Amino acid sequence: MRKGHVLGIASLSAITLFGGIAHAERYTIDPSHSTVGFKIRHLAISSVPGHFGDFSGALQFDPQAVEKSTVEATIVTKSIDTANKKRDDHLRGADFFDEPQNPTITFKSTKVEPVSDGVFKATGDLTMHGVTRPVTLDVEYTGGATDPWGNKRVGFSAITSLSRKDFGITWNKALDAGGFVLGDEVKVSLEIEGVQESGEAKKAG
Repeated sequence: MRKGHVLGIASLSAITLFGGIAHAERYTIDPSHSTVGFKIRHLAISSVPGHFGDFSGALQFDPQAVEKSTVEATIVTKSIDTANKKRDDHLRGADFFDEPQNPTITFKSTKVEPVSDGVFKATGDLTMHGVTRPVTLDVEYTGGATDPWGNKRVGFSAITSLSRKDFGITWNKALDAGGFVLGDEVKVSLEIEGVQESGEAKKAG
């Protein structure tokens, strides 16, 4: 049995058994059916959402031996999108991601632990803004299916939260009434669909 790769993300979901899979299979993340999203508090009164539009990755997954699963994913930093060009340009700059020096964000799993049927935790090394720290994703496997062109697919949902300061992203502004413009905690949410690599996908679905 080959060593597995699970996602996330990228991330990364839980376990309704995919019929016909008896061992770890390798999947490529399908970005056209996946989302890498986040949100952060603004002025302590609301949350501003965003996402990354350019990402890739691969995973190996065995629903009957989840602990053998692993995942690797890469996000292109400049693809950040919060629906505001001025804000996105600021986020790409030196105050935040410093994108010219840090063109990618990467995740590589180091451990996958079953929690309950269809649910697991995927821990891995997240490298962002030149800093690498461990991050654990709460993952749900949302199922498997075969698309109309005969490609086997699996789906995952995942969430986690992290401190941007842990990755050296510290920019903020104090408010006259107290508090700060931005929160430190970033909530990450992933919806990931993978297509089996047993051959090239016959057609985009």
